Amino acid sequence: MTEKPDTMTDDTPFDPPRPLPGDRSMTAEIDRMVRVDHAGEFGAVRIYQGQLAVLGDRHPKSAMIRHMLAQEEVHLDRFNKLIKDRGVRPTALAPFWDVAGFALGAATALMGEKAAMACTAAVEEVIDGHYQAQRDRLTATNADPDFEKTIAQFQAEEAEHRETAIEHGAAETPGYAALSGAIKVGCRAAIWLAKRV
Repeated sequence: MTEKPDTMTDDTPFDPPRPLPGDRSMTAEIDRMVRVDHAGEFGAVRIYQGQLAVLGDRHPKSAMIRHMLAQEEVHLDRFNKLIKDRGVRPTALAPFWDVAGFALGAATALMGEKAAMACTAAVEEVIDGHYQAQRDRLTATNADPDFEKTIAQFQAEEAEHRETAIEHGAAETPGYAALSGAIKVGCRAAIWLAKRV
């Protein structure tokens, strides 16, 4: 009688673990990703709109912020389409994100251009990590390669926004660590809520 090897080799077939009671299907999980990402992109659009409302069109940073806003609007348009095409329920908190996103953008812009950049850097750092976690899950399951490609493209643009904000003085904001930390906590809370509401 041949004994089974103690360790798996690269050619040993691997069966993924069976779902447990209460586990979501991958389809339901992807729907949840779409809902959260849609809410996040809507919030991002409102943040940049709030910043521009305060800084105005003639501010030296306005063209750069308009460029980032234009990219976020493309992201939001894509998620609007995904929400519609897949029949995904959007978050019920959209009216809150509408006000909160604009208020965050406006408030940080009122604190100065570097604080506005600190806001961008903090938000985009959280979103970069959030998109990476989604990509890891999608890649591991090969559940929706097209959706994973969309997220990869948007993640690259969010990371670019973060780097741009850092290059334009985000970390020079007085109280940067505290401001950045508070914004990150708020972003993570928004993601948690959008998954559930």
